[in-house]
This record gives sequence, C-alpha cells and structure tokens, in this order.
Amino acid sequence: MLLYIHIPFCDSKCYYCAFNSYVDKFHLKQEYMQKLLIQLKFEFSRFNIKNNSIETLFIGGGTPSTVAPKLYEPLFQLLNPYFKKDIEITTEANPNSATQEWLEGMFALGVNRVSFGVQSFNSEKLKKLNRAHNAKEAKTAIINAQKVGFKNISLDLIYATQGDTKELLRKDIFEAFSLPINHISAYALTIEEGTVFEKKPTMSQEKLELTKWLFSAIEEQGFTQYEISNFGQYQSKHNLGYWKYKEYIGLGSGAVGKLKNKRFYPTSSIEDYIQNPLEIKEETLSEEDIVTEKIFLGLRSLVGVDFKLLSLKQQEYANILLSEGKLLQKEGKLFNENFLLADELALFIMQ
Repeated sequence: MLLYIHIPFCDSKCYYCAFNSYVDKFHLKQEYMQKLLIQLKFEFSRFNIKNNSIETLFIGGGTPSTVAPKLYEPLFQLLNPYFKKDIEITTEANPNSATQEWLEGMFALGVNRVSFGVQSFNSEKLKKLNRAHNAKEAKTAIINAQKVGFKNISLDLIYATQGDTKELLRKDIFEAFSLPINHISAYALTIEEGTVFEKKPTMSQEKLELTKWLFSAIEEQGFTQYEISNFGQYQSKHNLGYWKYKEYIGLGSGAVGKLKNKRFYPTSSIEDYIQNPLEIKEETLSEEDIVTEKIFLGLRSLVGVDFKLLSLKQQEYANILLSEGKLLQKEGKLFNENFLLADELALFIMQ
C-alpha cells in the first residue's frame, strides 16, 4: 500500500504549475494539518490498513518544506505502527525553504528520502519559470541534506523550455552530478490550463533530438531510466508503485487515491477540506479503463505489460510490434525500450 500526502501551500506559484497549490493561505496550515488526521483515520478503515502494511509514503505539493516539522508530528505518530520496517518516506522540498533546521526535523521524524524542485541551475531560466530560489540555494540545500544524513536525494530538472540549448542543459547536468544525488526526475515543460504559461504556449518547445540527447547524457552518468521521467542509481519505490498499479491512499486537498476499481478525490478547496475532510468524490473505473491505464503505465516504464492482459485483437497488434522489434517479450510480459514512443505504441495496440 502506498500513501500520498498533499501539502497545498507554496511560497510562490511557478508559471507552469497546475497543481493544487496556493501562495496566500499560509494562515490555514495548522488547521489543515489537523484535518489530515481525520481523513487518514477514515482511509485506514476504507482501505482496511493493517500494521506494517504501508510500504511507501510520499509528501508532495505544493511545497512540503513550507510546513514546519512539528506540524507533521501528529501524522507520523498515528502512522508509525502502520509503516513497514523498510519503508521509503519521501518529501518534496524547495531549495529556498528547505533549511538545514527543516531537513533535520523531517529526518528526525523518519523521512529518509528528499526530492528537491531545482528545475535548473541557470538563473535566467529560473526567473523565466518564476522559481523562488537560485542555483546557490539549490546546491546548499542538497549538500545540507547529505550532512543531515539523507542517503537518497533526488532533484527535478525541466527541459523543453523556450531558450533551452544543448549547452544550457549540459551545464545543468554537470551541476546536478557534482552534487550528492542518486536520482533525477526530468520533466518536459507542458502548458497547462489555468497557468500563467497558458497565455504563452511558445514557452514549451520540445525538440526530439535534444530530448534524446538529454536522456542519453543522464544515463551516461550511470543513472538508469526506469520510467519516462525518472532516472537513478536508486529507483523510487513510490514511483514504481504507481507504475505497478498498486493501491494508494491520497490524503489532503486535491490528492487522489485508488482502491480496486475506485478512484477517490478529496475536495481541491482548502477551506472546504478544513470544513469537511471527508468530502470525497468517487469514480468507478471500468475494466476497459483499468486495462488502458495498465498498458500506458507499463509501456512508459520498466514494469512492462502482461501479455495475457490484452484482448486477442490487442495481442495481434502487439505481435506486429514484436516482429518489428519495437517491443520485447520476456516471461510473458511486453517491454518497451524507447519510452519516448510509449504512448504511440500503446495507442497502436489499442486501436
């Protein structure tokens, strides 16, 4: 079982961000963190959670580093009996708010992995994206995380941004690998509805050859690409849990949970969530929905797709891709070695 906790507070709103996050609601932090406990107890019952059954916890946002460790303490006190002994506990963090004191506090609670939203080490690009930190702060935060005792440290990079060149991305990679990290998430800039960049669609400019070069350059550093956006010497158990289609609890305003053929959506309004944290919409997934999701997820990652999952017609199309060398088959599963073609291959199988 996976657990995701959403922290919807941010000290600045990035121009590309469509996540459920707010810069003007810090006064609600304490109440919000208390209400998470109410939803958590409800989800324990709904998901029939037993002791030692939660294998990963991911605290995302928003910006988890805008919330003091002491406000997380009641959650961890409630959760501790349910954690597996080898649990992976990840928190996202922004370099400008992840002080050494904050990192020490989270480490003391049991967090053992931290993912920094760096995006770039280029000052002009950071301003263009409306990031609140600079390159020096990013380096300092990552080095501090190592000093505190974190052994699993990740950072995010954004590519396919207007103005990206091979030289700029090469410098970003050089700076990243000069730091004590064992994981990188590389995301293409996408234009989302409701963001500042929605009115500036030319900000996203992906060049396939540059993307291929970037992925290759990261892998040359000894980081394996284990899904479309993630590379590492260490592979995040939480990330892989999603690709393996495991069940997960989504805790907090704007989070998402999944149990069997049901998906759950707590309200995205912080105020409404505080009023009633059990205001949760449900969606029922059809068998076709589930198969479709498993095909897309499996081909975008090293997880692969169970051949028996496919209909006879889909198996015929999959066999065409196998004969052309675009897919591999091993122990009854289909694997894709070129994640940039993942969606195209999935659509071909499902036509």
